[in-house]
Amino acid sequence: MAKSDRRGLDLPRGRSGMLGRGATSSGSSDTFGRFSEAFARAMGTSGFLIGMSVFVAIWLWWNIAMPKEWQFDPAATNFTLLTLILSLQASYAAPLILLAQNRQDDRDRVQIEQDRQRAERNLADTEYLAREIVALRMSLEERSSQGVTREVLRAELRAMLAELRDEDPAEQAP
Repeated sequence: MAKSDRRGLDLPRGRSGMLGRGATSSGSSDTFGRFSEAFARAMGTSGFLIGMSVFVAIWLWWNIAMPKEWQFDPAATNFTLLTLILSLQASYAAPLILLAQNRQDDRDRVQIEQDRQRAERNLADTEYLAREIVALRMSLEERSSQGVTREVLRAELRAMLAELRDEDPAEQAP
C-alpha cells in the first residue's frame, strides 16, 4: 500500500454535496451560531412578545371585522394561514433556541473548567506561600534561639576566662 493511501485512511474524508461541510466551514458555522443566539435573544424579549401579540391581534381583528372581500384569512376557516405562519415560526424558533442554548452550555463548560484550573492554581499558590511563611518563622525562631545561645555562650566563656585568670599559677607564686 502506498504512503498516500495510508494517509488517506488516517484522515476522515470530506463530505461533498450541498450539505457537506469541510474544515473551512467553521467560520460560517460560527456565524450561524451567532445568528441563532441573536435570534433567541430577540425572541426572549418583552418587545418581541408584545409585537407578536399586537400582530396576531391586528390579524384577528382584520379577518373578523373587515368585509368578506377584504379578509385574507377568514374566521370561517379557523384562521388557517395564521396557524400555518405561527407553526412555521415555532418550527424554526425551537431549533435555533436549542442551538443557542447548546452554545451557551459549551461556553459555560469552558468557563467552569477555567475557573476550576484557576482555583487549583490559587490553592497551590496559597499552599506554597503558607509553607514559605512557616519556613521563615522556623528560620527566625532558629536565629533568635541561636542569638540567645551565643549570648549565654559568651557569658560562660567570660566566666571561664575569669576563673582561669583567678587560678593562674604565675599569679599565686611569689
